[in-house]
Amino acid sequence: MDEPIPVTRAVDHGTAKLMPDVDRKRAWLLTVDGAPQSYVDLDEPEHLEFEYTRRLGHVLDTVAEPGRALDVLHLGGGALTLPRYVAATRPGSRQDVVEADRGLLALIGEHLPLAPGTGVTLHGADARHWLEAAAPDSANILIADVFGGSRIPAHLTSTAYAQAAERALRPDGVYLANLADAAPFAFLRSQLATFSTVFEELALIAEPGVLRGRRFGNAVLVASHRPLDTAALARRTAADAFPARVEHGAALRRFVAGAAPVGDEEAVPSPEPPGGSFGIG
Repeated sequence: MDEPIPVTRAVDHGTAKLMPDVDRKRAWLLTVDGAPQSYVDLDEPEHLEFEYTRRLGHVLDTVAEPGRALDVLHLGGGALTLPRYVAATRPGSRQDVVEADRGLLALIGEHLPLAPGTGVTLHGADARHWLEAAAPDSANILIADVFGGSRIPAHLTSTAYAQAAERALRPDGVYLANLADAAPFAFLRSQLATFSTVFEELALIAEPGVLRGRRFGNAVLVASHRPLDTAALARRTAADAFPARVEHGAALRRFVAGAAPVGDEEAVPSPEPPGGSFGIG
């Protein structure tokens, strides 16, 4: 049997590499310019390798009754890890994936194609431009996982962007975002303040060491108009192989206190991770 071999290709926003996992038969790691972007197991799409994707998975598992089909909008595609997860765990879901790097979409389509009948539609477009043109009240879930290199682009951090996200969601919809920061958390706190101008309910999921300011890391933002099942989320994230904490309510308000929402004029990208390379998607 032929062994899978790594694939390297120039894409629109850098050099992408697909590297097989020697421990899992049809699993692959995607990097762009050396930064880990995605991990996907074609035989087991329910397997989530990266810590933050596992936390997004916990939210996806608790936002609606198990197995219920949902309309999901993904901003940022990578190797389509979460679209594959939703298709496997919530069959019949309709999903749109918006990825600015058309070359990356072509690479994934060629080497890691989606299984037939997954209900996933791919769009090569800028995330904010596509979102602003999206039909209102069209999604149950919106997942933002967009990085330019290792940083979230500035135009996806403002109140105008948050308003566009809210407009695309149904009244009981849930917004999820993969963010990254380190103490003193100026970026993370500003994002929470920004989304609090649009959504009444917020929660933050992160590894305790990140929240204590010990290291740079990912944090998952969850926002909605309806109450979030933070108790179920806390149980799942605490029992995970990579335990995390769920902050919400008064504790989260104290964390955000003094931070100001961000408009388009003052928006900046997320901070550069130490060393300039960071696993993100």
